[in-house]
Amino acid sequence: MIRVMVVEDHPVFAEGLVALFRDLPEVEVAGVASTGEAAVELVDQVAPDVILMDLHLPGMSGIEATSRITARHPGVAVLALTMLSDDASILAAVRAGARGYLLKEATPADIVRSLEAVASGQVVFGAATGSRVLAALTASAVRPRPVPELTERELEVLDLVASGLTNHAIARRLYLSEKTIRNHVSNIFAKLGVSDRAAAVARARDAGLGGR
Repeated sequence: MIRVMVVEDHPVFAEGLVALFRDLPEVEVAGVASTGEAAVELVDQVAPDVILMDLHLPGMSGIEATSRITARHPGVAVLALTMLSDDASILAAVRAGARGYLLKEATPADIVRSLEAVASGQVVFGAATGSRVLAALTASAVRPRPVPELTERELEVLDLVASGLTNHAIARRLYLSEKTIRNHVSNIFAKLGVSDRAAAVARARDAGLGGR
């Protein structure tokens, strides 16, 4: 039996998923949440095996909810099911810990197959996203890290800071909360030994970042 939690803010789509799973004897719907905040809280209560996660949610994004859930519950598999098909969203979901990424145009059969696959420990991407994820991750792996003391996420934030984006704009770009971005910026300042944004930008430009 696979315990599934659905995180979706569109009631009709959420009801459709629940109805799909209720017809499957091997799947049990453990719970439904309509926001990222509710999803993070509900995981502790219902202990799902798999979470079907929409990424575009009110308040906390599905990306941030995925990051928090996978950090606290590494055994829970998150399968992103979303309308967002851009490379930035796909990579953000992967980096947050999602084990799969499907577009909402996927057929019910595709959704069920992907659900069963991530529940068994596999990583699944739809045909439209798999090759792009592989190419982006391969490029990231072979590219030397310009500021090795920073994490991948901090490096991403610093690059956007050096590009002139505000914390609010960075939060929207990365589908994270503005508070999370502020925390990342503070950590970047500490690791780089700088006290303000201008000094951080100077260090970033010296490392070849911010060239957008």
